[in-house]
Amino acid sequence: MSADSHAPSPRGLLCNAGAGAAAGVIAATFVCPLDVIKTRFQVHGLPKLETTGPVRGSLIVGSLEQIFQREGLRGMYRGLSPTILALLPNWAVYFTIYEQFKSCLYSKDEHLSVGANMIAASGAGAATTIFTNPLWVVKTRLQVRYPIFRVLSICLYKMYCSWHAGQ
Repeated sequence: MSADSHAPSPRGLLCNAGAGAAAGVIAATFVCPLDVIKTRFQVHGLPKLETTGPVRGSLIVGSLEQIFQREGLRGMYRGLSPTILALLPNWAVYFTIYEQFKSCLYSKDEHLSVGANMIAASGAGAATTIFTNPLWVVKTRLQVRYPIFRVLSICLYKMYCSWHAGQ
């Protein structure tokens, strides 16, 4: 079988991109509250939980309760829209590029070696990172609640202005 027989069809590429994007959106929606906590811990350090009695559960549970009490459900999902905007192209690019690299690296014995898989995954990861990194910066700024970054469009505009001012 020739290497061309392993080349994905346009429909196959579209299916890989769609499946990757859908999986990313579903996963992001489920883990968004944990991602908000993680990002805030990274930026602000460990919080002092306000309790009227002994802390129930772990620091994560206490943080989730505190965010829900102060900011409601919206606070738990802060940054979800830029995360989804970043994940759609993120996983679509990753899976599409990964399949393209794999099709180029197939050997004559029909098996892709571990090294070839690693090269395909590394190339896809690099392409994905280069393409989507600015969107992750926006997501982080929205999650830590900088006062000027409450709305996605304002966040993008302010970042664009500050980037051009620095050049």
